[in-house]
Amino acid sequence: MSTFPKYFVISQNIVSRIKQGKLRPGMKVPSENEIIHQYKVSNTTARKTLQEIEYAGWAVKIKGKGTFVRTANVERTATRILGFTKNMTEAGHTPATRVIDDKIIKKGYSAVINGRFYAIKGPVYKIHRLRYADDIPMMYEERYISLAFCPDIKKKNLEQSLYDLYENVYDLTLTEVNQMLSATMIEEKKLKTLFNIERSIPSLLVEGVTFCGKEMVLEMEKSIYRGDKYRFSVRAT
Repeated sequence: MSTFPKYFVISQNIVSRIKQGKLRPGMKVPSENEIIHQYKVSNTTARKTLQEIEYAGWAVKIKGKGTFVRTANVERTATRILGFTKNMTEAGHTPATRVIDDKIIKKGYSAVINGRFYAIKGPVYKIHRLRYADDIPMMYEERYISLAFCPDIKKKNLEQSLYDLYENVYDLTLTEVNQMLSATMIEEKKLKTLFNIERSIPSLLVEGVTFCGKEMVLEMEKSIYRGDKYRFSVRAT
């Protein structure tokens, strides 16, 4: 017998159908009455099932019409230190990365994020990467990595998770990520080509700084997430 609540078990069953493509984006998920009759449960359990599916980001409720499978997108919570690779994996997508270009900046790098000045002393390793989910370009990132902490990072496999690289190869513990989000548009021809889009689309610009100890800046980033495929969430407790 399952130790999980009935509503959770049923919700996972329906989510599995979504992942398998049996319920596609835009299709209606089973209603409360359909869940009641199919799974022999109460209306309370059926209602909680639909709430669980919606809460997990797989569906959206439209008042007066029902609950529908959400158009494929990815949600990233702003309250966890979670890299792109793990974020995609947890969302049920297959992540991939392509290195666009890189270089070493001897003078270092600095930026103002959330009203505070941050800096990394040189030399700094600058890298541009394009991040994919299920072969769809999702995010273009520009990262500045301290070579004091990662002296030979240029020689590593940079198509993997940098967060995993920091922790598993350089034995660094990520202690804090400070990020600033702002709305922008993908309009530049180069970015349109990279994202494989023809028209300008809304996007999220994320500027951030990652620490591996108190006041110890490991890296800084300037990333663009496509707004039609990605969303951020913030929760307060």
